[in-house]
Amino acid sequence: MDVMIVATRQCGHYPSLSKELEALDIPHRIVFVEDDPELAQKLNIRHSPNVVVDGEVVFRGQPSEAELRARLKSRP
Repeated sequence: MDVMIVATRQCGHYPSLSKELEALDIPHRIVFVEDDPELAQKLNIRHSPNVVVDGEVVFRGQPSEAELRARLKSRP
């Protein structure tokens, strides 16, 4: 499972989102919109942060830890 946080560098929420994913033992990477504007355009990302799993935006905005657990811990 390829999990990305796609965010702007100015986003104040992505650090806590990253910590929540770490607490759930979900490996992930952070991609900044400024570094990959083509990805942001392809995924129609207009706000920050976003959680992208296997190329699909699964959360726009910051989900709760319970939402993350329900959506991502059940995936292979």
